Amino acid sequence: MVITIVIDLYGDKNNGTTITAMRTAEHLVHLGHKVKVIGWVPDTVEGNELNGVELLRTKKVIVPLFDGLISGNGFVFSTIDEKSIAEFIKGSDVVHLMLPFPLEAKARKVAKAMGIATTSAFHLQPDSISYNIHLGKVQFVNTFIYFLFRNWMFRHTRSIHTPSECQRDLMIQHHYRGDIRAISNGVAEKFVPSPCEKPEELKDKFVIMMCGRLSGEKRQDLIIKAVGMSIYNDKIQVILCGQGPKNRVNYLKKLDKKYLKNPAWFHFCSQDELFQIINYSDLYVHASDIESEAISCIEAFSCGKVPIISDSKFSATNHFALDDRSLFKAGDPKSLKEKIEYFYENRAALEELGPKYAAYGRTFDIYEKAKELVKLMENEIKLNEEDKKLGRTYYSTAKERRRLRKVARKAGIENPFIFKKDVYHTKEGKKQYTNHLEGKKK
Repeated sequence: MVITIVIDLYGDKNNGTTITAMRTAEHLVHLGHKVKVIGWVPDTVEGNELNGVELLRTKKVIVPLFDGLISGNGFVFSTIDEKSIAEFIKGSDVVHLMLPFPLEAKARKVAKAMGIATTSAFHLQPDSISYNIHLGKVQFVNTFIYFLFRNWMFRHTRSIHTPSECQRDLMIQHHYRGDIRAISNGVAEKFVPSPCEKPEELKDKFVIMMCGRLSGEKRQDLIIKAVGMSIYNDKIQVILCGQGPKNRVNYLKKLDKKYLKNPAWFHFCSQDELFQIINYSDLYVHASDIESEAISCIEAFSCGKVPIISDSKFSATNHFALDDRSLFKAGDPKSLKEKIEYFYENRAALEELGPKYAAYGRTFDIYEKAKELVKLMENEIKLNEEDKKLGRTYYSTAKERRRLRKVARKAGIENPFIFKKDVYHTKEGKKQYTNHLEGKKK
């Protein structure tokens, strides 16, 4: 199968969606599929880092006033003309759209006009955006962003991948329809328990780590405050793996000086370094208020590390907890402190739970999850072929057809597949594609 992945930024491992896209592409190639990618790649990325994919490089878009905020969070917007997209995706069996932004929307329209099946992925939680503009707790803002994402992208794609049951439920609550499948992004096979000796300076310390972007919604500040409140402050070493906006990093470093007796390690590391840090750590904490999945947490417990996870209702990560000992009250450093002190004082509990978490981690094998994603794509390809034979389409309004004709002209597409008969708006179509109760059972 020939699969084209569309994502604004590719090759630069500084945000979760890009890392997911790169890992997905790599493992799809290993499964024997041909993978193409449309996206902007920094000049610093070497060809051998792209894992054998065929690449169409896009152009970076500078967003006035907000460019510093966007790039500070490890992201860029990019674009390319319709004709280049049409030439590149020719021969593809499916086009997979990773984000709900203008580049992906353009690619969706070109693919639809060419009769190529399209699938989409919901990785970016609206709450993550609102947190970075300091409106994370204003639910109206989050609801509005869900509305925008739905209208820009997800109402137009029938088959949707999201990495967790929690995220799928949130989408359904916000009136998303279609075949929404919760499929984990999966964990690389290397993340298994492996004895690693602590660095000399940490041998007498109880090491607590978290991996994730250093941004507001990830709540690394809670870890620093919780350890600072603990009677074992001088015995604990905090390691925070990740990078983020300069103002957030500076804020965390100020908290570090205020609360911690042992200065925290702020470390942006390679996967090999991360593997070592996880395996010599004593405890993993995932304090984030908002997560669509959190692969870093799965990587940690796959290595046999017991996690302590926020019970936030907007985080899918709390579903990984095997019992209440691994959960703390969201946003409450005192609750987190109590859990940390419990495991510090009860090392036998770590030894008891560690193997259970490692065994659970093996159910997230990345190859098996990639195969599930392929099944979603294959199903959409089949439905798309049926639609073309019957001269029908999924979600077609007069406005959408005008947009498709305009895109087809720009892309030089002859005889575009623009049908008026719409399976989405028929009684049969609604029953087949919008039954949320059936979707939850999948």
